[in-house]
Amino acid sequence: MGRILAIDYGTKRTGIAVTDPLQMIATGLKTVRTHDLFVFLTDYFAHEQVDCVVLGQARTLRNEPSENQKYIDIFEKKFRKEFPTYTLEYMDERFTSSLAHQAVIDGGVKKKKRQEKEMIDTISATIILQSYMEQKNR
Repeated sequence: MGRILAIDYGTKRTGIAVTDPLQMIATGLKTVRTHDLFVFLTDYFAHEQVDCVVLGQARTLRNEPSENQKYIDIFEKKFRKEFPTYTLEYMDERFTSSLAHQAVIDGGVKKKKRQEKEMIDTISATIILQSYMEQKNR
């Protein structure tokens, strides 16, 4: 059994989270510059077995595509071309940044450290992955 990898795509930075090989625990992996995302994914897929990739979908409160969704759609097309054998699933990413900020505050992280956007991106990807896993297990 392989891992599930989640992507919180952004125009500047992209958060990445993965499960353990038994697909029981979601863990934040890292944040990569979006410009380097395909290099990272190529390397990661070469070293780890991945069964599924979960991509966060940017939606508004009215459940319509948000402004960032057009960039996610472009990424999706390129991903499918570069990695045609990987299953791509979707998960609503609404509120993940807010939830990530709150998790950092609740975790007692100091204010200066909380301003590191890379940490929020990784936590957001982890929330997307955890939500996907919970939905899948229902």
